[in-house]
Amino acid sequence: MKTHKLLFIALLGLLLWASCTQAEDSTDSQTETQEETSEEASEETTEEAEEEAEAPKKEKTTEIEEENNVMILHINNFERALSENQYLLVEFYAPWCGHCKQLEPIYAEAAEKLKEEEPELRLAKVDATEEKELAEEFDVGSFPTLKLFINGDRKEPVEYTGKRTTTGIIQWMKRRTGAGAEALESADSAAQFIDAHNITVVGFFESLDSEAAQVFKEVAMDLPDTEFGVTATPEVFQKYEVKGSSVVLFKKFDDGRADFVLSEEGKLDKNNMTTFIKQNSLQLIIRFSQEVADKVFNSGINVHCLLFMNSTAESQMRLLEKFKAVAKEFKGKLLFILIDVSEPLSHVLSYFAVSKDDAPTMRIINMDTGKKYANDSEELTIDSLRQLCQEVVDGTAKPYYRSEDIPEDWDKGPVKILVGKNFDSVALDPTKNVFVEFYAPWCGHCKELAPIWDQLGEKYADHDDIIIAKIDATANEVESLDIKSFPTLKYFPAGDKEVIEYTGERDLETFSKFLDGG
Repeated sequence: MKTHKLLFIALLGLLLWASCTQAEDSTDSQTETQEETSEEASEETTEEAEEEAEAPKKEKTTEIEEENNVMILHINNFERALSENQYLLVEFYAPWCGHCKQLEPIYAEAAEKLKEEEPELRLAKVDATEEKELAEEFDVGSFPTLKLFINGDRKEPVEYTGKRTTTGIIQWMKRRTGAGAEALESADSAAQFIDAHNITVVGFFESLDSEAAQVFKEVAMDLPDTEFGVTATPEVFQKYEVKGSSVVLFKKFDDGRADFVLSEEGKLDKNNMTTFIKQNSLQLIIRFSQEVADKVFNSGINVHCLLFMNSTAESQMRLLEKFKAVAKEFKGKLLFILIDVSEPLSHVLSYFAVSKDDAPTMRIINMDTGKKYANDSEELTIDSLRQLCQEVVDGTAKPYYRSEDIPEDWDKGPVKILVGKNFDSVALDPTKNVFVEFYAPWCGHCKELAPIWDQLGEKYADHDDIIIAKIDATANEVESLDIKSFPTLKYFPAGDKEVIEYTGERDLETFSKFLDGG
């Protein structure tokens, strides 16, 4: 799960890079939790087994029971469920899996709504830890795994690719079981379809049986939250001034439309078209919110220009309008995002070292490298915005690194307090052996380590050549280091030797043996 898309899980429920280090730690914790949960689940399973030993297991028959409108399937009734339901989405889960537990109420709500609205679309679940034969047959390697079975076909189920939300599940099921793209057979029907939605994607093809048209329909299946239409009617081509086979994205903002022209051979590349749709479905400057987060981080553009503006200041909003020209120039290279400083985003502002009074200002962040760039000039103008964007694209911009101010008493205690500004002078001192803890204030593992780390500092306080130190890695950055989890312990030996990442036990005795070379 360590992907750059997860770097934007924020404390405020908004997905933003401001919490990248936190997200990485969250990922590690999640992995540990799953391992721990597996052990706990093993213990619970043992206890349950003992209880079940006293009470005989309920016999599995071909009868199908339901729990919150979700069918409960096993080896004996699975085939019956497939034969009786034209469209059946099956979740393969593990009772101990945290993600499965999070999905459970969402899945049940979707099942209830579909049962009422579209009774032919049903949801079911299988305990893959109990039904190992089914899990093996359908190649279940992680939890939860969701597969759609159509017309009883158990040979080629469709992998679920939608969002794990109630709306996402319902949209995906309806799209997968429908036409995918609405047939637009007249200019009037096309106009009504386009006018009815904020964003529509229309495929113009000389033949709806062509290979390109089939690829178009496949893309429509994969993007259930976007409306698709398709036409081969000359009247519609003429109305929208389309001369040959192509794909047009119509939108009620910015330029109004974006055209995707097929190759000279008339072929349509599925990946290119998907990227085209995702990128052109976004406004030139996107006002960030949790609702648009998924589209932002799946846009395929990994360099984001964050514009920190105050929406209550008219002058700043007028400036934002002017910035659209720059956003258009760098379309496809940078994604421009409005961060409204009047909203409660303190952690975001803190991460980028921005205060409300700094607005209007900007920061650029490369999601692949984590490097951040700031505007050197005091005033944010169209020219200064364009200049930094160009320098980032050209690779000539210099990144900046956050640092707190050096505390006056940073070296008074047994554990020295480091920040970005004094890190190199202390940790890289060739005459000292420096053992550093990179921590996060909210990290539970860091809190557990704190008293042990203090004891270690006290133990080696009289050693002139050994320094025990710590640094808040959520507020300070070091150019040469990429801290991905907390706590991270690194040993900087004297004499400019290679840095050692400590991976041993976190107790005083083991730490001491490590420092003493034992």
